[in-house]
Amino acid sequence: MRHVDLNLLTSLDMLLTERNVTRAARRLGLSPSAMSRALSRLRVATGDQLLVQAGRTLVPTPYAEQLTEQVHELARNALAVLQPVSNVLDVATLERTFTIRANDGFVDLIGPSLMAVIAQSAPRVRIRFVPKFDKDAQPLREGMIDLEIGVIGTKAPELKTRLLLQDRFVGICRTGHPLLERPGVTAKRYAGYRHVVVSRKRQFSGPVDDALDQMGLRRTVATVVPAYANAVRIVRHSDLIGLVPRSSLGIGSADDAAISAGVQHFELPVRTPPIKVSAIWHPRLHADPAHRWLRDTILAVCKDTQLVN
Repeated sequence: MRHVDLNLLTSLDMLLTERNVTRAARRLGLSPSAMSRALSRLRVATGDQLLVQAGRTLVPTPYAEQLTEQVHELARNALAVLQPVSNVLDVATLERTFTIRANDGFVDLIGPSLMAVIAQSAPRVRIRFVPKFDKDAQPLREGMIDLEIGVIGTKAPELKTRLLLQDRFVGICRTGHPLLERPGVTAKRYAGYRHVVVSRKRQFSGPVDDALDQMGLRRTVATVVPAYANAVRIVRHSDLIGLVPRSSLGIGSADDAAISAGVQHFELPVRTPPIKVSAIWHPRLHADPAHRWLRDTILAVCKDTQLVN
């Protein structure tokens, strides 16, 4: 493709509008001689005279007449493309669907509050939550998802992140479980019971096992399930001990009693790393006003959530 000076498009648009070199030059902030040179270059580029003298004015050739509307539209679109991105966003009229990849626990935790805020401030915005089977960065890179929520597990260097909330693990058992008959759950008593573990990767061990190992203890994991809700249900109807994020029990929320009915939670007798839940997105959306609004809204909802401390 040969080199094309797109400045000529603006000059042509103004010449066809004004049909006068001097007036066209004045509107573009050019000298009449500069505009005349632009017209000469346009004639060479198009192979047409475009504007010809008719007494003291210029008249368009038939080819120029055909181009007038098209050139005006092209010039206007080019100008719009090359303008700085506007940061003005009217969320009340924003029509957009955002795809968010998150696990069930996060959707349960902030989904109701988030949708209430969106319904009030941006009623035309739709949220599509999709399951989080892994932490592959490719869907973010390809634009298949707009935002990911969870513990950072990708090494993709270009991705942007922002900490949303910090959670911690607690132990759970059924109401009346013998583990809680005596005050204070020791590591030895904790390890003496059979356990249910939550793992999307189907692993039987985790941070608790590393901590117990340093104390010379080992627990027996009887079953592995894919979701925390599964663990809560199993614990409610058995003597198995579970391990879940505190937030998954809805502690402190209006749903507390419904979620944890028949289940008691307790502080773990070993230390486990904190659960840092972050928003993760691709840099191409970093400056997008609508995407920035979504990120800020989710962060505000997380800060208002009293379930995690």
